Amino acid sequence: MGSKYPSVLTIAGSDCSGGAGIQADLKTFAALGCYGTSAITAITVQNTVGVQKLHKLPPELVKDQIIAVMDDIQCAAIKIGMIHNRRLTETIAPTLKEYKVPIIFDPVMVATSGDLLLEADAVDSLKKVLFPLCALVTPNLDEASVLTSMEICSLRDMENAAWSLIEEGCKAVLIKGGHLKGTELFDLYLDHQGEQHIFSTTWIDTNNTHGTGCTLSSAIAAYMARGLDLLTAIEKARQYVHKAILYGKNVKTGKGHGPLNHSFDPEKMQFGRL
Repeated sequence: MGSKYPSVLTIAGSDCSGGAGIQADLKTFAALGCYGTSAITAITVQNTVGVQKLHKLPPELVKDQIIAVMDDIQCAAIKIGMIHNRRLTETIAPTLKEYKVPIIFDPVMVATSGDLLLEADAVDSLKKVLFPLCALVTPNLDEASVLTSMEICSLRDMENAAWSLIEEGCKAVLIKGGHLKGTELFDLYLDHQGEQHIFSTTWIDTNNTHGTGCTLSSAIAAYMARGLDLLTAIEKARQYVHKAILYGKNVKTGKGHGPLNHSFDPEKMQFGRL
């Protein structure tokens, strides 16, 4: 019958410094034994210090990239990152409905450096148009605050925000608590059936956290493309990200927030049946 690689599509912006966005996604897919493909939504001029410029690609061009990849390679999972305005959301959403694969959405709004990457008119369309299509939405605390108009300062606040996002139409959410202070970090999972899980990891003292959210969502998508269920994919993805941070914590790359070590222990390419 032959075999095929577990393939994943990332729909996101390009980070020319290689730490986040499309570049981090493709590195993650490769490190986890998957074949990575991409549909670029924007080209950023950025480095470890911050974002200097953002060039948005036409929505129709983004849509055409998605169709070209999915109709041919038939990826088993999709990760979405930077969706910067309402027009792009409303252009690609009908296309994504055609492909019955899990979609992991990392609603990129603010870069690690603090730069705003999302236009004001995009928030409502993200919630109305994209949320219902996704198997999982993975905001960090800042993004969850923007999406829910809530101040999030505790684990209880994270739970309240998660319920708010479920009521907005999410099937499942994973709110990442990495910005809370403490030696133990918590991520909170909640789905529309009320199943809740709290994942914890030990805080790592490092400045190399550029692209952490991109990497986590990409890893979840990669593990789902390999056939894992959502919760198992989340747990394994969190372990991968933790180790990628750990093995890159003392490496100097640039003058600001350095990248993770995506290739600390790369897996061989996986194979599945056609």
